[in-house]
Amino acid sequence: MVWDLTKLESLLKEYDDFVVTREENCLLIANQDGIDAWLAISGEQILVESLLFSAAQVKDKAALDHEILSTHMVFPLTTVGISNIGGEEYYTAFGALSAHSKAETIVIEVETLFQNVASFLDAYEPHLK
Repeated sequence: MVWDLTKLESLLKEYDDFVVTREENCLLIANQDGIDAWLAISGEQILVESLLFSAAQVKDKAALDHEILSTHMVFPLTTVGISNIGGEEYYTAFGALSAHSKAETIVIEVETLFQNVASFLDAYEPHLK
């Protein structure tokens, strides 16, 4: 099966841990801890992304970037990157999987992203102003 946003919205709404709303060409997913993630389909991939914090909040970007690159293997299925949103840089956590993935795999990806976002925020908090 190839997923589309309507099917993904129905799948994720089955889980009480998620609040899912449709926002144009993506889904906004919130968990019970108040963490938001955006899910979109891009070609053959499903992308799930959550903002961590603004780059302007970081004391020493080089030190944070080094820590992220040195510890990335500790956080399964999730990568940290930098995205430009409205002319401002933000550190983001994201995961990507095939648009042909099984339903269970998609749910695991979203749940893992939420767990990792909480862990990233704890781990990288000392780098913030």
